[in-house]
Amino acid sequence: MDQIQIGKFIAESRKARSLTQRQLADSLGISDKTVSKWETGKGLPEVSLMLPLCGELQITVNDLLSGERVSSTNYQKKAEENMMELMKENEENKRRMVLSVICGGITIVAVCALIAIAAYMPLPTAARIALIVFALAVAAAGVGAACMLDVKAGYFECPNCHASFVPTMAEYVKGVHTITKRRLTCPECGKTAMCRHRIVR
Repeated sequence: MDQIQIGKFIAESRKARSLTQRQLADSLGISDKTVSKWETGKGLPEVSLMLPLCGELQITVNDLLSGERVSSTNYQKKAEENMMELMKENEENKRRMVLSVICGGITIVAVCALIAIAAYMPLPTAARIALIVFALAVAAAGVGAACMLDVKAGYFECPNCHASFVPTMAEYVKGVHTITKRRLTCPECGKTAMCRHRIVR
């Protein structure tokens, strides 16, 4: 889905209804920053907001996901294309999550093997230090790659306002986490909480 095109369409539809970003945001119970984020193509409305948003803008969900008003003759075709796009996006998110887990697993095995070699093999001191430094570099690269894949796999859901968002890499890395949740600050309500990682929209 073309987020830029969808954002422009939201802005055009809002202006056609003579609404400011603040007025639209207030009617949806969200911040005007969220509307601005949509209109600049930096994010899509979460599923729970799509119907209310379309109601306020007097468009259909199909129009919204297409980024244009869909004629009645093309409606079925566009609906199918949009459904396929969502399914493709969900599959891509699942693939990224699997790759993240694989990358993390390989990194752990590789670092443990290198540390074991450095600890138990009879090596000169310089070689032992070089091996430990290399193990640390492998750990940093592997964890970094796993984090990049994980943060792009889906989105996080705030338990307070149920907003969906993708954190910055800095926020993601700093957040304390469990397997399925990460402590993040929601850009919508501003509260910090354990946000659940969702893969499928």
